Amino acid sequence: MNIDKFKHEHVAILAAIDNLRNLARAGVARQAQAIAEQIVAMSGMIKLHLAVEQRYLYPAVQASGVASVARMGHRYEMEMQGIAGDYLAFAARWNTPARLELEPESFRSEANSVLHALYQRMRREDTELYPAVEAI
Repeated sequence: MNIDKFKHEHVAILAAIDNLRNLARAGVARQAQAIAEQIVAMSGMIKLHLAVEQRYLYPAVQASGVASVARMGHRYEMEMQGIAGDYLAFAARWNTPARLELEPESFRSEANSVLHALYQRMRREDTELYPAVEAI
């Protein structure tokens, strides 16, 4: 299975997260409009990536015929449900400038938690799951 597209999407998502962090560092209230727009743009990328993983990657990995890789694929799929749910709730809560202006510290706290989990997950996919898939 060719997973280059997944890898490229990770690069784009990680760049979007980095951009969001830079905007937040410049001041959540001052950058509220840009932050909200970035969250909406990121959400589109992330939702598409998750949908393709769910529809194609995880089923292919679980049907690979390699028991250890199939178990890994199942574990990643189950784990992603929680991470995806957390991200989607975050995005729905923080996609308007008015909310960001009113609660900048709450945004920072939640962004740090949710985006760190997403970042860590993508890094694990890049270093564990994707190499395992490429090896079969």
